[in-house]
Formats: sequence, structure tokens, C-alpha cells
Amino acid sequence: MKALIFEEVRQVGYATVPDPEILDPGDVIVRVEAAGICGSDLHAYRGLETGLDPGTVMGHEFAGEVVEAGTGVARLRPGDQVVSPFTTSCGTCFYCRAGLTARCERGQLFGWVEEGKGLQGTQAELVRVPLADATLVRIPEGTPAETALFAGDNLATGWFGAESAGAGPGRVVAVVGCGPVGLMAVMAARELGAERVFAVDALPERLALAEHWGATAIEGSGDPAGRIREATEGRGADAVVEAVGSQQSTRLAFDLVRPGGTIAALGVHTELHLAIAPTEMYDKNLTYRAGRAPARSYMERLLPLIRSGRYDLGALISHRLPLSDGPRGYDLFDRKLEGCTKVVLRP
Repeated sequence: MKALIFEEVRQVGYATVPDPEILDPGDVIVRVEAAGICGSDLHAYRGLETGLDPGTVMGHEFAGEVVEAGTGVARLRPGDQVVSPFTTSCGTCFYCRAGLTARCERGQLFGWVEEGKGLQGTQAELVRVPLADATLVRIPEGTPAETALFAGDNLATGWFGAESAGAGPGRVVAVVGCGPVGLMAVMAARELGAERVFAVDALPERLALAEHWGATAIEGSGDPAGRIREATEGRGADAVVEAVGSQQSTRLAFDLVRPGGTIAALGVHTELHLAIAPTEMYDKNLTYRAGRAPARSYMERLLPLIRSGRYDLGALISHRLPLSDGPRGYDLFDRKLEGCTKVVLRP
């Protein structure tokens, strides 16, 4: 089959690799109809996360059709249209039962193979899915694969961030970073009843989408902290979703949040030290929450929202490319060229 593989830093190749096979009775094979390039993929692409074996199939966002099922699979059969979270999960361990599916005792992250161990990725024609009964979710009839895709990562992660930050009725929410996850956090904050949502970014096309989904857009160099304090009688935001993953974005989130407020960090941080000192957190009575989103726990409730069409999620997709054009898609997304907001690959 054809797939996108990691070759070296800032080099992804379009290559022929072996077709995946059923290795365990609980596996299925999915023919991929839509695969996303995610901001998290860029961490390995840019060399910020190291250890990925050259030749690893990239990616962790996908939707498609089951084409083969192991003998132990009970819920799924060939022909089912499914979407996957970015990690597998068993559904029965302590963490799965607690709703923290991203920390499943048997779970694996798609697209990460290190020293020969791990799970191949999803930017490919076919994908092997372990623990398929608990991992995969059927797509509601009439829902396009390219928008169902958002339930497995971007929307689930943004929703997790908005909830973790405490978005709700009467609350003022600020979102730092309007990539796909940040934009989904804007949507989630509105759905959760936030009184007002501010979105901070440097790119006008992303700010335009944030406004389209109900946020007040603030250009990053335009004193966002001052703007938000002015709108909140000098306090700051009740809840801040940090959706970038850098020291600068953490400092900005700290500047935006009011005393007693909460920051939810969704960006994948690769720096060694938190950009906020313990004394600063203490002096602000700050709650700081971080971690990988348990996407599987959100998918059943989010797919009906996607199916409803209340939000035009297709508007987030700036580039729809064949898999063979995937290397260019990585470059576009990495360097934010051509107004790139989201790349969806169609194997």
C-alpha cells in the first residue's frame, strides 16, 4: 500500500509499505477515506519530539471503512463506516472506566514506532486498529468522513480543553492559538454556554474562523490582556485554553487569566520547564490543568453535533489533498502557507 512515512526531520516521504495484517483477534483493518495532518504530527516533523523510527507511517487522525475483522471482534463488521480516536483503548481497565481513555493500560498512539515497538500511523491507504471494539465508533449515516474525522481528535481535544478550563454559563473564556484544536475549543466554549469567548492568534484567516464561530478575535500583538481586562472590569478571563504548546503561549495564558481562574493546556509541550513560576501560580490562586485528551470518551456525544451541521466544520479544511501530495501538505501546514488551517488527505 501507499503511505506517508517519516524519513528525517522535516522530510516525509510518499512510499510503498507492506499492507497491515490482523495480528490479534481483536484487530480490524480499515480502508482510510480521510486522514488529517495534526499539529501534533509537526512535533516529530520538526524534530521537537525525538525517537521516531525512520520508516514509521505518520498520522493519527482517520475515518474510513472496515474491510477485515479479527475473529474476536464482536461489534464491527466489514462495510462499517468508522472513525477513530488518536489512541487505542480497551474500554475495561481502570483508566478507561474512569473516562481517561488516553491513558489506557493497553492503549497505543497511532503513528509512533520507536526502536521497533509501537503502532503504525494512519496517513495511509490501510490501517490496523487493535482493540477495535472499544476503540472505533461508527459514523452516523450521512456524515462525511472528512468532518467525522474531527470527533477523533481536534473537536474532542478542544472540548476537553474547554471543559477542563471551566467554560460554562456566565463565564469569560479566552483561547490562545486558533489552529484546529483552538478553533474547536472556541466552538466547545460556546456550546457549553460561555457568556463571551475571546480568541487570540496572529493569523487573520484563523481569527476570521474564530469570529465565524462566535468569538471576539484579538490579534496577538494587539494587547490581548488589556482587551480582556477592559471587558471584565479589570479581572481577566475566568478560563483560558492554551492550544499552542510553547513558553510564550503559556506566559500569555497566565497574563489573560484572572486570579482564581483556570488554564487548560492542550498544546503538546516539549520544553523542560513550565514557563510559570510556582510563586506566580500561588500568588494568583491559579489552577493549571494539562494532559492528553481522552478523545474516545467524547466521541459518542460529539458525532451527533457534527452530524447536525450546526457548525460548518468543512470551513476549517483549507486543503484537501491526495495522499501522494502529503509531503506538500506537511510543508503547507508547518509554514502556514496559502492560508493553511487544516489539511485533510484522501487516500
